[in-house]
Amino acid sequence: MTDNIINELTWRDAVNQQTDAEGLAKLVSDKKISLYCGVDPTGGSMHIGHLIPFMMMKRFQLMGHHPIILIGGGTGTIGDPSGRKTERQLQTIEQVQANVDSLSKQMKKLFGAGADIRMVNNHDWLKDISLLDFLRDYGKNFNVNTMLAKDIVASRLDGGISFTEFTYQILQSIDFKHLHDSMDVQLQIGGADQWGNITSGIDLIHKIEGSDEPVFGLTIPLMLKADGTKFGKTAGGAIWLDPERTSPFEFYQFWLNQDDRDVLKYLKFFTFLSEEEIKELGRKLVSEPEKREAQLALASEVTRFVHGDAELEEAEKITKVLFSGDIRKLSVNELEVAFEKMPKVSVNSDSKNIVDWLVDTEVVSSKRQAREDVTNGAISINGEKITDTDFIVNPDANFEGKLVITKRGKKNYFVAEISK
Repeated sequence: MTDNIINELTWRDAVNQQTDAEGLAKLVSDKKISLYCGVDPTGGSMHIGHLIPFMMMKRFQLMGHHPIILIGGGTGTIGDPSGRKTERQLQTIEQVQANVDSLSKQMKKLFGAGADIRMVNNHDWLKDISLLDFLRDYGKNFNVNTMLAKDIVASRLDGGISFTEFTYQILQSIDFKHLHDSMDVQLQIGGADQWGNITSGIDLIHKIEGSDEPVFGLTIPLMLKADGTKFGKTAGGAIWLDPERTSPFEFYQFWLNQDDRDVLKYLKFFTFLSEEEIKELGRKLVSEPEKREAQLALASEVTRFVHGDAELEEAEKITKVLFSGDIRKLSVNELEVAFEKMPKVSVNSDSKNIVDWLVDTEVVSSKRQAREDVTNGAISINGEKITDTDFIVNPDANFEGKLVITKRGKKNYFVAEISK
């Protein structure tokens, strides 16, 4: 890690735009600053796309700066038009508050509860602004022509945008002004789509405080995979930080399966490994790609950061056991985690000949294929290779009589849940 946060972010390719790069570099060299990044409670969990700007906040924290996390309990009732083609469906106040509580817990887990990290909710100050105060104190400082030119609004003009979402950038600007006045915040960080909102806040502060007031904006690059598709999306949907929505094992597997072309970029963005450590992993990626050491480091570092050591240990254990095929080392709970998203069949607890079992549990489509697979040593039941076509599968023999795991070939697992 370098001794200057801007240098740190630069070698990690983590900076997209800055309002005043020279001024910000001088500011963070002269003092430890307060900065903020916000997230609206549009759902009960963040996904890994949300993680990117907050990883930057964590880097500021580790270098002695003072990050402030803003949960948008106020703006979340309105809806940010950024990155959308249609209006958001408004949530109830009760749902927004439930989401605020959930996101707050996630942030505390990521950043810790120390004195060097503060969390605020913009509902606390936005709720006290009357309509007349909004129009007189803030509305007069915003030129409609300028607001229309912002990308977040301009991209919506053809399809239409409500006055509610049109005023979102004013509310976010009020946030920056409030935090500047009350907590000496001088920098706002956000995704690339937040540039218009961030610069609106800086403009508001400059109009009220003077154009030489030292406040800054910084955005992160849009994260795309090597194939040009959006990062963080899979066939199964988003990868969530909430372990109830994406298990730590599934989370670990997502990072472990990243493309060689992307893994070094992700190591820079999502881990706290040093420049030299990442370069060394890059060299091994070229010389020994089959070992996938870069992917292993990425999966371990990010899973530990988001979920903790115990959850990482379980994810690594399940991964190693599934690779070896000796699933007898796993508990029922660990098996349920490992095969959570896999299709399952339900069978009764009667013992059954292996050939009939393979057909009835849809591992193969015919008894002829079943006999051939067993004879060729391609079938394992609960981690034991079966080569005898007279073998009897006893569902009560393993895993508390709840599961029977059939493996066909090297990687194909089939899960049977036992109904009593």
